[in-house]
Amino acid sequence: MLIGVPKEIKADEQRVALTPAGARELVKDGHKVLVQSAAGAGCGMGDEDYAAAGAAIVPGAADAFVADLVLKVKEPLAAEYEFLRSGQVLFTYLHLAASRTLTEALMESGAVAIAYETIESSGSLPLLTPMSEVAGRMSVQIGAQLLERRHGGKGVLLGGVPGVSPAQVVVVGAGVVGSNAARVACGMGASVAVFDVSASRLRWIDDVFGGRVLTQVANSYSLERAIRNADLLIGAVLVPGARAPRPVTDKMVAGMEAGSAIVDVAIDQGGCIETIDRTTTHSQPTYLKHGVVHYSVPNIPAAVPRTSTVALTNATLPYVLHIAREGWQKAVRGDPGLASGVNVVSGSITCGAVAEAFGLPSVALELVV
Repeated sequence: MLIGVPKEIKADEQRVALTPAGARELVKDGHKVLVQSAAGAGCGMGDEDYAAAGAAIVPGAADAFVADLVLKVKEPLAAEYEFLRSGQVLFTYLHLAASRTLTEALMESGAVAIAYETIESSGSLPLLTPMSEVAGRMSVQIGAQLLERRHGGKGVLLGGVPGVSPAQVVVVGAGVVGSNAARVACGMGASVAVFDVSASRLRWIDDVFGGRVLTQVANSYSLERAIRNADLLIGAVLVPGARAPRPVTDKMVAGMEAGSAIVDVAIDQGGCIETIDRTTTHSQPTYLKHGVVHYSVPNIPAAVPRTSTVALTNATLPYVLHIAREGWQKAVRGDPGLASGVNVVSGSITCGAVAEAFGLPSVALELVV
């Protein structure tokens, strides 16, 4: 199969969808890999590395998009829509429930769109997990910086010092992002509370952290009380494939002390905090609302592109090899987990959560495979 790897064009996005090691495995398996020049430059993976692995270096995005299977990190932007075509397979993070425009563009293209974030395996989301781990851990590092006075924060050290209380960190969501955020926040010496609607998930958190983290069932009463005193609030709510719910209200944020900070990791699914009303970028990451510093960058792992690219390829490569060997239709028929990743096929939405987000019809995947 002909596989293309274009350079990412999202603002401040330095990741690439395939490492040279991954390219070598695909070439060894008998496939041809086209890598756009400088696609890996942001994470220290040069054209010469890909060429040594057997990939062909092509000059532009159009040259990479001629492939039958296109690998990306982030969703296509408007400038890339023209490259999509009927029958082509696009394999990337899509987060379609947050963008009707992208959903409709994919439908109009006739392409087959497979989303990393909705592929399932044994009850987990294996291609979302590595980036969720990175984003969860980074959210605390970012929050610690935002609390510094030079970034508009209240001037609080996350871990405190002897004789001075540590910062209060509230994490809403106890999934992969939330548990990794709690891990780093605890490691930095903060006082951490994790909220979730799942009591079983909270029991897991309590067991893993040995009681070092306060766990509470999320409801409007418990969240309002905790958020009022939070120095750092991390939004980590996820409903696979769907737009994130918003349990944290404008009123709750308005009750926070000026100079507190919010990092909404769920922004790529629309955000889980009402005052997150826009996306930001790594170059302009924050804005103020109610005197609180808001951070809503949708591609947090791009700040550490080398770690993120290697982690992502480790997770995606087995699926890429499967699709390349079998073709997407046969691969999907034989793997229900991969089938759950198919969001759009030849103009039809096959992911119920995406269709529901926009009031559009969906079709059963088996009718279009």
